Amino acid sequence: MPKASEIKKNNTIVFNGKTCIVRDIERSVPQGRAGGSIYRMRMYDVVSGAKFDETFKDSDMLDMADLVRRPATFSYMDGDEYVFLDNEDYSPYHLNKDAIAEEALLFNEDTDGIQVLIVSEQPVALDLPTSVALEVVETDPSIKGASATSRTKPATLSTGLVVQVPEYISTGEKIRINTEERKFQSRA
Repeated sequence: MPKASEIKKNNTIVFNGKTCIVRDIERSVPQGRAGGSIYRMRMYDVVSGAKFDETFKDSDMLDMADLVRRPATFSYMDGDEYVFLDNEDYSPYHLNKDAIAEEALLFNEDTDGIQVLIVSEQPVALDLPTSVALEVVETDPSIKGASATSRTKPATLSTGLVVQVPEYISTGEKIRINTEERKFQSRA
């Protein structure tokens, strides 16, 4: 049983008899208290999809849920669901677009390294690689000699995500995006 301080984003825990996936963690250190850090976790019930926040002390012991990670590839959209195919046995995993709304702008059919998180035989979330390569579909024209400056401009990517890129990046180029910070990393 791990402590609250050891829980990471996208871990699944059993809380109040429900299996929950941790979507966001905020750590705060109260002033003037002898105790340790406080962890505020935003969690989603994997069965009902209900969202709730809960606060834990760093020493609180939490129950990890039984979780399976399967490598998968995005295949197609089916109404309100994204369909992923298992890389080994090609079984389909259907994920509702609301459940993965944050991740949806960071992948396409060419993205490698996607993992589907499965709890109790049910696909519940995605785990993306640390960086993904996406194509720039719209940005201002590149400026010659701009590589020496650190100015940026907005660029719209093939998935609809808008990020700030250096001035030397032009339309049609593939770039790497850091999936946690949603920021430009490098040319792909």
